[in-house]
Amino acid sequence: MSGLDLLERHVDTPLGRVRIQVGGSGETMVFWPSLLMTGDLWAGQAAHFAQGNQVVLVDPPGHGGSEPLRRTFTFDECAEVIAAILDDVGAPAADIVGNSWGGMIGATFAATHPDRTRHAVVMNCTASAAGRRQRAEFLLMLRIASLLNGVRAPLTSRVLKAFLGPTTLAWRPDVVDFVRRSVESVNISSAAHAVRSVVPHRPDQIDLMGRISAPTLVVAGAEDTTFTPGETRLMADAIPGSRFVVLDGRSPPGSRGGSCTGECTDRGASREGLRRARRRIDAARRP
Repeated sequence: MSGLDLLERHVDTPLGRVRIQVGGSGETMVFWPSLLMTGDLWAGQAAHFAQGNQVVLVDPPGHGGSEPLRRTFTFDECAEVIAAILDDVGAPAADIVGNSWGGMIGATFAATHPDRTRHAVVMNCTASAAGRRQRAEFLLMLRIASLLNGVRAPLTSRVLKAFLGPTTLAWRPDVVDFVRRSVESVNISSAAHAVRSVVPHRPDQIDLMGRISAPTLVVAGAEDTTFTPGETRLMADAIPGSRFVVLDGRSPPGSRGGSCTGECTDRGASREGLRRARRRIDAARRP
């Protein structure tokens, strides 16, 4: 993985045994990806940030090498998964980086475990409950995936459009290939529990966001149609002292890096975007 030597381990959590990959040394950074993805989404970032940090890449509950899910879950339970991971790697606190589902859980963790959150970077996510249209759309895709016994054509193209913006679809075939392989390899009977928990059952957490005290950067993608910049801005506005950035997704088409080609989010943020995010958060710490 991008030349970085990562140690694979499994952690007992409230949502079953969760696979993590750990590398580097120093302050801990935990990376949680989006639905239908594994910790490998963050390969490029792990290679970069392991120079001076302990990086922890999470296969979320029910995904990748983690134990399959057999029920839906709450966001509070996901936050406890992060707490269990920090206990396992011996970290009293960490920087929490999450995309989409990972961003929602990163914010939940920051709100409910302020003493264990140094910084938070939450990307392409929301603190609002799903609207009627989004609930219907994802439940329909779940029904089709169940009939197909997985994400298969013709559903694949619709799922890709939910994950990737037009710029990425047009100019980053390696990213598209990575996401396609990821979603087509998912255990749909397990992932369906996660999708239901994160989309139709998603709680409204706008009020909860007011409890976040760690320096927080909220990142939106200009081409994100699942969580628009306007919706993500509502989340940022609810977090005291947060910074809000919209990335346009127009990084040079030739940019590469890692098994997820250096992308720090699905819908358009480049690895340089995450570097800028970290610099902004470091700046936020300073008086």
